[in-house]
Amino acid sequence: MYECTPAAYGLCKNGRRLLVLSPYPSMSSFAVTSLSLTGYALLTPEQFVRELDLDLTELDPLRKTWANLPRDAYLRDGGRYRSRRHSCFIQDVGGAIVETPHRAHWQPPDYNALHGGIERWFEPIEPEVRRHPAWLRLLTACGNLFAQLRSTPRWFIEAHQFRIDTDEGIGRPTPEGAHRDGVDYVAVILIERRDVRGGETRVFQAHGNTGVRFTMTDPWTALLLDDEAVIHETTPIQPDGTSGVRDTLVLTYRAKGFQEPRAAELRIEN
Repeated sequence: MYECTPAAYGLCKNGRRLLVLSPYPSMSSFAVTSLSLTGYALLTPEQFVRELDLDLTELDPLRKTWANLPRDAYLRDGGRYRSRRHSCFIQDVGGAIVETPHRAHWQPPDYNALHGGIERWFEPIEPEVRRHPAWLRLLTACGNLFAQLRSTPRWFIEAHQFRIDTDEGIGRPTPEGAHRDGVDYVAVILIERRDVRGGETRVFQAHGNTGVRFTMTDPWTALLLDDEAVIHETTPIQPDGTSGVRDTLVLTYRAKGFQEPRAAELRIEN
């Protein structure tokens, strides 16, 4: 495995860091090119908000809601280090985005060996968050960017608020290990990192032997992933003071509907 430091935010391919110079005034060509060539795009907060035409003064007030996440009752490793909320949306590309009735989060065991195969009912994201105009613009902008790479009339979006804490010593952002999510695209957005060590993110080629590693430290740093092309994980965090936390927003985009048990049964039958 080789290393691409977040300071560079360039493309990494075949063990070399490449400098990409865009002829366009926006950064969208960088993200699309990076996703196309390497399966991921790592964006600084400045790149991220410019890319998606967002306003941090509108988004920042939402960060405090990560303090209101219920404990994850489904952790199979016996830990109590993860809190989360979950809601789903459907986006018509180039059109409206709507919230769906609350539904379970489900993944097949092929993608999540630890927690796959069970319906996990998490508390929904709070109404003042999931209905906030800045929140809806964020989800829509990510979907529009991903639609530049895959033509689809709509995205089925799952939104996850995560808090990993070190109250009991070690917190594991990805207890399932290196994995894919079974979707088309993923956005991992850092909301807060406070009083922790570790938490190194690693991205590997799904069909190769190369990878990159970096630590996301600044709020609104964003990692965009082509879920077919790469697998990813984040190493455990340890306390570096008191009340250490790592907060993230994870958004997944899938063109062929939400993952659900009945769909998996139909695949087996066919």
